[in-house]
Amino acid sequence: MTKKTKILLISGVLLAAGILAWILFGKEATPRISVKTTEALLGSITREVTATGTLEPINQVEVGTQVSGVIEKIYVDYNSVVKKGQVLAALDKSMLEAQVAEVKASLESAENDLEFQQKNHERYRQLYAKKTISEADYENAWYTFVKARTNVDRIRAELTRTDRNLGYATITSPIDGVVLSRAVEEGQTVAASFNTPTLFTIANDMTRMRVIADVDEADIGQIKEGQRVTFTVDAFPDDIFNGTVTQVRLEPHINANVVTYSVVVEAPNPDLKLMPGLTASLTVITEEKQGVVLIPSGALTLDPESTMILQYNESQGMPDNLSEPPSGLLVPSGRLVFVLQDGLIQPRSVATGMDNDVHVEICSGIQLGDNVVIAIEETHETDTSPSGSTSSPFLPKPPGSNKQSPQQEPPKSSKP
Repeated sequence: MTKKTKILLISGVLLAAGILAWILFGKEATPRISVKTTEALLGSITREVTATGTLEPINQVEVGTQVSGVIEKIYVDYNSVVKKGQVLAALDKSMLEAQVAEVKASLESAENDLEFQQKNHERYRQLYAKKTISEADYENAWYTFVKARTNVDRIRAELTRTDRNLGYATITSPIDGVVLSRAVEEGQTVAASFNTPTLFTIANDMTRMRVIADVDEADIGQIKEGQRVTFTVDAFPDDIFNGTVTQVRLEPHINANVVTYSVVVEAPNPDLKLMPGLTASLTVITEEKQGVVLIPSGALTLDPESTMILQYNESQGMPDNLSEPPSGLLVPSGRLVFVLQDGLIQPRSVATGMDNDVHVEICSGIQLGDNVVIAIEETHETDTSPSGSTSSPFLPKPPGSNKQSPQQEPPKSSKP
């Protein structure tokens, strides 16, 4: 092996070793601190309670009958618009009319008897005054007269009752409204012996509705009359309806050991979109503020390590003599947030107001437009040059890398 061959062989081995060493040790992971920020903005913040309920008319009347009988005629149907006093249905009146005639006959007989007993009593009174009859005979005549008078009063009352029952056979609407339901058919027998059967349900004004919502006991303390409510229904998923809390009922409802309370929400319905029985998903605005400075709630729970903040600040040119963490970082309690100011992470002590778990109202300590830090994370990047300024002469270079920049071009000589 010649000397020249040995030199080439040794050079090749050294070159291969250099390339391998650069591949194995030239790449090292350098830690990098990444910071995410958001601006403090001016906006509105609300605190809300959600619930579900059922829509129904504000004034709804169930119309029934106080007498038994057979439905002879029905004059209205579902969705019929009716006026107060309008006839809805009529029962067969033949039996009721017969009862009225019978009572009238009894009354006539009783009045005749009363007239006779009154004259008889007057005769006995005169005889008793002359001492021609005993006191017992006079008292007996008086008793018979009073009994006949009482019998007339009783039959007159019975006649009033039978006349009223005859009037009940004609069923009329007690209010102006719309017929929501009709529970009977012509020819059907209704019995009113123990309770009044419901024949029709009438809603007074469909342009005003209400929602009866069930609110959990954990939230009922936040509900007050007059609070603003928004709700949606499945029938119109793209529409948002508005309402107002008008009543918080004190009666609890217990179902499977869950306690709820009924809350009444009145809502306008000018377009008649809302129908009775629809299920409403409500959002009650329990507290609301407009035009306040807001930051995300997560900014108040951020608890980064002091070393990460120092490392980031040093990378951004923090003075070398600032070797200790800022004094604010040493405070174990209080409302602290971090802001990115002049390229450095700095702590701020803030006074907070309303909080809805998404945003927090800032009363002082943060100005509108400040960059509030919401996340500080440590990441690792791969550096392809050990020193950060050199590169391997054996790796291919990107196109155009051999071109000199305009500042590095040699000056052109000028010819005389």
